Amino acid sequence: MKHDAPKITDNLETWLDYWSHVHVTGIDLGLERVIPVADVLGVMQPQAKVFTVAGTNGKGSTTTTLASILNEQGYQVGLYQSPHIYRFNERVKLNGQEVDDQTLIHAFVQVDQARRQCELSLSFFEATTLAAFLIFKQKQCDVWVLEVGLGGRLDVVNVIDPDVAVITNIGLDHTDWLGDTIEKIAFEKAGIMRSEIPVIFAGLQDLPLAIQTKAAQVNADLYVAQRDYFYQDAGDGYSWNFASSGTTLKLPLGSLALENISTAVAAVLLSGLNISQAALAKGIEKAQLAGRFEQRVIANKTIIFDAGHNAHGVEFLLKQLRNFLEYNKQYTEVVAVFSMLADKDIKSVVELLKPTVLNWKVAPLHVPRAASLSQLMDALQGETVHSFDNVQEAFKLALEQTNNNQLILVCGSFHTLEAVWEYLEQCQ
Repeated sequence: MKHDAPKITDNLETWLDYWSHVHVTGIDLGLERVIPVADVLGVMQPQAKVFTVAGTNGKGSTTTTLASILNEQGYQVGLYQSPHIYRFNERVKLNGQEVDDQTLIHAFVQVDQARRQCELSLSFFEATTLAAFLIFKQKQCDVWVLEVGLGGRLDVVNVIDPDVAVITNIGLDHTDWLGDTIEKIAFEKAGIMRSEIPVIFAGLQDLPLAIQTKAAQVNADLYVAQRDYFYQDAGDGYSWNFASSGTTLKLPLGSLALENISTAVAAVLLSGLNISQAALAKGIEKAQLAGRFEQRVIANKTIIFDAGHNAHGVEFLLKQLRNFLEYNKQYTEVVAVFSMLADKDIKSVVELLKPTVLNWKVAPLHVPRAASLSQLMDALQGETVHSFDNVQEAFKLALEQTNNNQLILVCGSFHTLEAVWEYLEQCQ
């Protein structure tokens, strides 16, 4: 299908809209169209150390912490993550800073030329990921930290051979694409392994057979959390302990989940890169991620934003929330501003949140795949629920009506957070 490409003088929104219409579907797993274009762009063998991180949850926190530690050590780091919360630029960072629009547009022009040369179409995700790789190559980054978008084996990120592979955990998510059992999903995520590299499995669950099998097939060195490396909160409110063969460290607690911070530390230590304990500590302290138990005070009200959108992610959220409430006893009630996508397990998420949330402010999202108000209300039967036409209205009322002993939790989807960000941006 022929499309007129935007020009280099067009703005970023025009280019993003273009990429969303080039290919027939938004998600199209498989590397056969991507590899020829990546080859033309010369991005498939980076002159850099590459960390690839897959998993159901915790990828964003793990990659953020990894990049932060490496930045502190003085490496030039390219960090690729998805999805974004507010600006597309959040997906591509150089040394902790989002790349500017013009850098992205220049890369998009080259990706478009390469795909036309190959006479291939690319999905939005494929095109924009290849653009990130091109930027990292042109900026001569020492290290690439790459978050897998969906699965692993057939995800565009997997055109790059990693030096260290990380699988954070395996949960039932994206079952339409990846399979409907833990083992099927584990098989897809295990596809990021390569021969004779260190592979970390950080899930606090039984090690899936598919991961053991793949590691044996490619002779990868498999390191499993709480078997080959260990971490434990020191219980003093500000530090934790890491231990592996020949290494014992006391490190500061960061703002992200300890499970993910420890995974990043294990990956860095296995990489062969020179990393000081000071860089580890500073990197952990500085690592922050929008929408991962992100705390903000707005109009003298405390808000927690969390993008957990499946049962595993919400368990993470609740663990952090219980800790927070333990140290902030003035908060005795939680009010949730809540919405989800229809293809997520709304019932499981709600069941987990019910014991903690006193009052629900619910609205449908205005995006593709959004759950309808009736779907949300069905899951919340028996709860104290106020429904609204949109998330902005729900948040506005939550802000106006909460008392000093109430904490506002915005959760259920990245899109729920995005709707609130847009509202706050308009209010400024």
